[in-house]
Amino acid sequence: MPALRDDLVGALARIDGNGYRAYREIAGSWLLRGPGNLLLELHVDHVQGDPFASPSRVRVRVDRRDAPAPADLSATRVRRVALADFLARRVAREFSRRRGTVGGTGKSGLLSIDAGGQEVLERAAFVVDDLFLEARVEVGLPAAGRRVLGRQAARLLAEELPAAIAAALGAVPGGGPWRLEDRARAFVDCIDNQEAIRARLRERGLVAFVADGAVLPRESGASDRPLPRDEAVPFRSPGELRVTFELPHGVAPGGARRVSGMGIPEGVTLVVGGGYHGKSTLLDALQRCVHPHVPGDGREYVVTDPDAVKIRAEDGRAVTAVDISPFIRDLPGGRSTRNFRTDDASGSTSQAANIVEALEAGARVLLLDEDTSATNFMVRDARMQALVAREHEPIVPFVDRVRELHRRLGVSTVLVMGGSGDYFDVADRVILMREYAPHDATEEARRVAAERPTGRRVEAEVPLSPPPGRVVEPRSLDPSRGRREVKIDARGTDEIVFGTSTIDLRGVEQVTDASQLRAIGLALHLLASRFLDGRTALPRALDLLFELLDREGLDVLDPFHRPGRHPGRLARPRRQEVAAALSRLRGLRVREAAAGGR
Repeated sequence: MPALRDDLVGALARIDGNGYRAYREIAGSWLLRGPGNLLLELHVDHVQGDPFASPSRVRVRVDRRDAPAPADLSATRVRRVALADFLARRVAREFSRRRGTVGGTGKSGLLSIDAGGQEVLERAAFVVDDLFLEARVEVGLPAAGRRVLGRQAARLLAEELPAAIAAALGAVPGGGPWRLEDRARAFVDCIDNQEAIRARLRERGLVAFVADGAVLPRESGASDRPLPRDEAVPFRSPGELRVTFELPHGVAPGGARRVSGMGIPEGVTLVVGGGYHGKSTLLDALQRCVHPHVPGDGREYVVTDPDAVKIRAEDGRAVTAVDISPFIRDLPGGRSTRNFRTDDASGSTSQAANIVEALEAGARVLLLDEDTSATNFMVRDARMQALVAREHEPIVPFVDRVRELHRRLGVSTVLVMGGSGDYFDVADRVILMREYAPHDATEEARRVAAERPTGRRVEAEVPLSPPPGRVVEPRSLDPSRGRREVKIDARGTDEIVFGTSTIDLRGVEQVTDASQLRAIGLALHLLASRFLDGRTALPRALDLLFELLDREGLDVLDPFHRPGRHPGRLARPRRQEVAAALSRLRGLRVREAAAGGR
């Protein structure tokens, strides 16, 4: 740790009116005095080049004795992540209250922290250590044109920032009872409860759980916030599917330590119903709830298997060396699909590749919606089979593989279907959504299937096998651009800039925000530089990458990492999204497929 310097105000006064680059003189570590003579450490890790550039990155550290969060709030990894998330959100609210107090050119006066949305993710934005709490913040250093505004900077850094951090963390010199304990505990316990349910799904034979009273719909298509409760229909589980989980903490402070709701079993689950009755809303909740949600979200007790992957058709994506032959047989002209490559996949070939790649990356549950699927990939009915002979149709419909996925590979499927009753023959469970309420329609669907046979023939001929793990050529992941050795960034939640390439992730629907996207891009670079050696199969390389993240945290993703420094906005991704980004990198080269996926 570098030595702490005093008198930041004096240093800023000396450079007042100088060119903007003079701000570089404040890089390093400073001792600040906040409200009540509270001591804080300010670490200026990166100074922006001009007022319009990405803001400066600083860290503010408070001794844990001055914000005495009880040790049990961070006793496990889950609770530590939850506490950090809670405190980052408080910092963000304090910054919002102080917006506009200091002005100037460009980003002058900005105070921000990566506090996230409705999901609770491990983020680089806040560190909960046994000895200290540390907020990692972005600051817009004030300027008039490109001249330093030293006095305004002193107010921002030496007054507004310490006051905001102290208020957000409930910090008081000399310790004493922590005034945030009750609120922090309610937040942390809620996240802990969700993860306790998630940890027990598999032993209960379930892929997801939706609590009674949950509010699944969102307030609009552009917002992930819940629909107001007075406008929403609370979820009510059908009796046949109702299960109960015992929880480590009360659902609310002093509340019951159990929660009941609908358990979605392993196997093939079909979600049916008329249009606008809530089918896709249920699936959207399942795909987003692979991560815990904040208290009050309405989905905080909707819990999905952490290895559930949303699958869709994705016309135009690149596919590199994927064995899609279980779903797409040899193409016209005898072109093999065992090592399929294209720069412009069709709906059916892209959906086949998405499934195989998800299996390669460890998916245990597939989530599909007919609205975002290729029709010819999902089913070929008896009339079409009669008109177009099997030998002239390379596609093996998903309806003929979905049970085999579970029986042979242990991979379950939850499928929203409103237009094809052919899936009644293969579903283990049918959930009928009617006016936003679920009903168990399994027996009725079986009766309909028995009374009205479709007459279609199963077209899968070769048994399904686990996909071989691809061996990636690491040099095909080149993050350099011009003179920059590493150029990686995120554009919203849709694109990663990776060197001279752009990775399009619009079809990867479970990425939650730009911080997660940026982490995915950096994870690709780390994967290539340390774990893809031209011999190790992709599944094993992903294992090693995530073992490293478990040990060292998100900071290790920074290619210019120095211990403790602010690495920028990062949120932990899942291995499935890292693999999905890798597979969509145009120019990717794959040497071979490794037998057994390792």
